[in-house]
Amino acid sequence: MVSFDIPSDLNEKIYEIKTRSDDSVLKIVSYFPLTEYEKKTMISIINDPNFITFNSIFTDIISTEEWNRTKSQIKKRFQDEIFNIDY
Repeated sequence: MVSFDIPSDLNEKIYEIKTRSDDSVLKIVSYFPLTEYEKKTMISIINDPNFITFNSIFTDIISTEEWNRTKSQIKKRFQDEIFNIDY
């Protein structure tokens, strides 16, 4: 598995980086949609010409201030809900 040198403030917004078997990046999944600047930063970091898409778990756009204030609660709630899904 490949690792990337992602700044911590951006890394905490990323839920998952999905890769192919050759470690090329298929998609980047964030909690909320990334800004254009954040997307450009990630594209620069991964430096993968076959990169396909960005996705987000939630569709709401939130400010950096709101994210910083609520990120722990959001992550915990998301993880709790994922683990409580009935099969």
